[in-house]
Amino acid sequence: MNTYLPFRSHLYSVWAFLFLFILFNSCGRKVKHPNIILIMADDLGYECLACNGGESYQTPELDKMAASGVRYTNCFSQPLCTPSRVQIMTGKYNNRNYTAFGILKPGELTFAHLFKEAGYATGIVGKWQLHGSTSAGKLKGTGTYPTEAGFDEYCLWQIDQVGSRYADPLIHWNDSIPKVFQNEYGPDVFYRFIDKFLTKNKDKPFFLYYPMVLPHDPHVPTPDSKEWETDPYSKNDRFFAEMVRYMDKSVGRVADKLDELGLRDNTIIIFTGDNGTSRRIVSRMNGDEIPGKKGIPVYYGTHVPLIISGGKLVNGGVVRNNLIDFTDFVPTICGLAGIDVNSWEGDGKSFENSVINEKENRNWIYCYYNSGKKHFPLAVFAQNKIYKLYQDGRFFHIEKDHAEKEMLDTANLSSAENVNRNSLRKILIGYQ
Repeated sequence: MNTYLPFRSHLYSVWAFLFLFILFNSCGRKVKHPNIILIMADDLGYECLACNGGESYQTPELDKMAASGVRYTNCFSQPLCTPSRVQIMTGKYNNRNYTAFGILKPGELTFAHLFKEAGYATGIVGKWQLHGSTSAGKLKGTGTYPTEAGFDEYCLWQIDQVGSRYADPLIHWNDSIPKVFQNEYGPDVFYRFIDKFLTKNKDKPFFLYYPMVLPHDPHVPTPDSKEWETDPYSKNDRFFAEMVRYMDKSVGRVADKLDELGLRDNTIIIFTGDNGTSRRIVSRMNGDEIPGKKGIPVYYGTHVPLIISGGKLVNGGVVRNNLIDFTDFVPTICGLAGIDVNSWEGDGKSFENSVINEKENRNWIYCYYNSGKKHFPLAVFAQNKIYKLYQDGRFFHIEKDHAEKEMLDTANLSSAENVNRNSLRKILIGYQ
């Protein structure tokens, strides 16, 4: 009789357990406190990325991110920049905390506060536009400074002054007084800050928020344009494609720096856009012409790209159809970082689980859009993946009618249409 069999059997069980443990942990996000980088392009609709079916622009770096990560098809922002920025940073719908264009209400809890409280180094780089509202061409400083919003370090355009964001940019770099970076390009200055921030914090967890200035108008040359040396201030919408390409290149530079520092496998990169594309731009996607609808609360004004990539932390080559809005980012990135938000009082629903599996986080989204701009009137609506109901009664089949050209006749709805309309109506009533 072999007296070693029970011992061997136990030993095999231990090794099997260890193997399964390692295998399970290598297939999804299991790092306790991964680094988080949230990148948000400025005026970039869903149709602009090649990985989404876009045909007008080159986005090889983002396409590569999508191929190695999770690409979402149903992410929706606010139609305009400040409403989106307030919503994504606080996780609240605009009816709760939006006061004016260019303003983040003082005292609002942001994702940066939550990360900072959890021991993360916090940084922001790119566009602020949350301290001052514009009045007679000048900024009235009634909003919030980046340090008040929870950021340890910053390198930002438009805190309390408005200058160029591209050629010879006017930028605050951890300083109350902005500096003109002569003969430089704004996004390149921002990358220098990113390089320093990542290097400085490579041995501790960090949260970096990168609200880009690209490809917002004025549509001007980039350093890769032939006109850069002769006339960097020349304006023409044909430069939009080159700006999209430089935006994509800038994302790639961040990813390359993570590789250089050995941080890629412990860092989750999230990319999205703040609203639809400029109304002066028409793009092609899957054979169709898509007009930009920035500022307008229709499908093409709010449908934005979303990609999550994270080395070994995120499943690769996955497409998700989860319905997501900008309130959902706070609980999601906190969840991915292992930060407890049980006491957080926002509106968002975490889509953290969708990074690993197909679990839905919500089946509807709500929008309260009151930008404070006279040419963009108040709009309130609720939508699911198929239908959209405005508070004024307009009802659309957005799955078939992305352009929202054919309003459904509420007197002649099918039973399914009535069920959806009533469901969305209850949501609107609940937020009144």
